[in-house]
Amino acid sequence: MAARTGAATRSKATIPQLSWNQVRPAPVVLISGPEQVLAERASAMLREALRADDPALEVSDLEADGYRRGELLTLASPSLFGEPRLIRVNAVERASDDFLIDAMEYLEQTAESTTLVLRHTGGQRGKKLLDAIRAGTGGGIEIVCAELKRDVEKQEFVAAEFRAAGRSVNPRALRALVAAFSDDLAELSAACRQLIADAPGDVSEEVVARYYGGRVDTNAFAVADSAIAGRHGDALIALRHALDSGADPVPIVAAFAMKVRTMAKVSGVRGGGPQVASSLGLAPWQVDRARRDLAGWSDEGLGRAIQALAAADAAVKGAERDPVFALERLIGIISARGREHA
Repeated sequence: MAARTGAATRSKATIPQLSWNQVRPAPVVLISGPEQVLAERASAMLREALRADDPALEVSDLEADGYRRGELLTLASPSLFGEPRLIRVNAVERASDDFLIDAMEYLEQTAESTTLVLRHTGGQRGKKLLDAIRAGTGGGIEIVCAELKRDVEKQEFVAAEFRAAGRSVNPRALRALVAAFSDDLAELSAACRQLIADAPGDVSEEVVARYYGGRVDTNAFAVADSAIAGRHGDALIALRHALDSGADPVPIVAAFAMKVRTMAKVSGVRGGGPQVASSLGLAPWQVDRARRDLAGWSDEGLGRAIQALAAADAAVKGAERDPVFALERLIGIISARGREHA
């Protein structure tokens, strides 16, 4: 997942700008951006990498907003036994004047065997320090932790969490996790860690449903998959099962919308591979799945399906009295692949 930065930042940066899961040791590591979960993961990964190189690693933490002159330089000064050091500084966006003075001085002569991590969530405070780091003073790197807004970015985050743990999660399980915890990245990360710790073997949709049955509307995707494939009867049965299991109509429509939007993006795009997927803001497996789903669909049919989705979304959110009937009507249109007189 590539780091995302603003144009102003890119124009000034001459140091490497990396995503959270590309973090590596450097004399200075600037972790910027508002997404705290990604920042914490990057910082933890860096600590683990440094400790793997030398278990004697000394870790110190400072708060930049309550900092007093000399603390950074004291922590970075050589020790008797020469242990490597990791100094983590939080709240640089609220840094005291004392910290900014010491940090600028430190950049001019970084300490040997010391990694300085600066966490800055955003804003103009400390801009001179950030500009100096981005210009290359101190020999640093920047880890950009931008907010994850798109589902594909959250899916990449989940996949990276499992990959880092040497575990496999199948695409349907991955989508189900993101659908369940899409509003809170911290909860999504915690769910991944629980599955990694407690669930043996590959993580399937059934495993996700067992652990998070109250949060994950995995049945919604079963309804959508059956309808998109043209299996009207199977889709109605799956809908009834989902509703009987306590599923809410709103996320069922959302599951349809997620799949149909992806199909619409992929429709008419030729070629394959990661470059095509990246240009569409999708993962390669999403492109492959959408192309399979598009079998039997026309552009006109997709257009009618999108209109039907908009109507169904309004209906299940209160525009109509019977949300179940609205779902059944949507299933009929989708199962007919958007053909008229479905």
